[in-house]
Amino acid sequence: MNQEVTDFINALKEPWQGVLATNLREVVHKAIPDVQERIQYKKPHFLKNGKYAAVISTSKAAVSFTIFNTVTLDLPEGMFDEPPERKTMKLRKGDTIDLKQLVSLVSQASAVL
Repeated sequence: MNQEVTDFINALKEPWQGVLATNLREVVHKAIPDVQERIQYKKPHFLKNGKYAAVISTSKAAVSFTIFNTVTLDLPEGMFDEPPERKTMKLRKGDTIDLKQLVSLVSQASAVL
């Protein structure tokens, strides 16, 4: 675990954002056991073999989670947006996510890296 990513999560002002970001980080680590973490563009980025696998970003009202290499994935309707090669889900306070499903999606997307 990268200390800069830990510091980023710990510095989030809203406790619910910290919980979501921590859960998303755990999803990535379960999906990609040898993942590399770093802060880039002021956001936590997760890489496999030096290539982007996922990124967490925050705004005042949301935590966004982007998965890269999603062209071949069969994604649940309405869960993600953005172009075919990367998909982003925007989570707001009170939203729940199926962590097991998300681990599977990140694992599938990163399998080609």
